[in-house]
Amino acid sequence: MLPQDPVMLLSYMNMKLRDNYSSLDALCDDLEINKDELAEIIGKLEGIGYKYDPGSNKFV
Repeated sequence: MLPQDPVMLLSYMNMKLRDNYSSLDALCDDLEINKDELAEIIGKLEGIGYKYDPGSNKFV
């Protein structure tokens, strides 16, 4: 289960991307996050000013 708090979600996603996955797609595939769930995650993180940067493989 993913954290519901946007700041905790940011920390969780960036930790997973840094430690275990080479891309956001790889994370989603492994954790079985579908497109709707991903859109919700991205929306929460954009709501606190963060966007996924594929070059650095993290939300910045």
